[in-house]
Amino acid sequence: MKDEMKESEKLLVIENEMKKYNRLLSIAADKILASNASAYPIFVVAKQPVALGISLVDREKVNSNWSINASSLEEFISGKLIFEEKAPEFKKTYKDPKQFLCLFVLSDLGAQFLFIPRGNITS
Repeated sequence: MKDEMKESEKLLVIENEMKKYNRLLSIAADKILASNASAYPIFVVAKQPVALGISLVDREKVNSNWSINASSLEEFISGKLIFEEKAPEFKKTYKDPKQFLCLFVLSDLGAQFLFIPRGNITS
């Protein structure tokens, strides 16, 4: 129970740290959706460099805890991070990308998906 509490607290911290990138990630998600590149944008959030997706935030350059790359379900399948036969299951759990941002967080808790609400974007 205590470990679960620590884990949920850490996820809350990560979620709060992502708030400052909400606008950037929302705009990137909209571009991915509008270009029909994918109906399932995924943002890879990690402390170490990751060769997946397109870099949006380099933690070294912006003095942040996290680097963020834009990716997609299709790239996760081609990279064997999600097996093709598991894609329908993933799509069922994937939340509306107009309302939520899908984060794939690589942290000391391991690798996990996290959906955070999108902020109101007025461009």
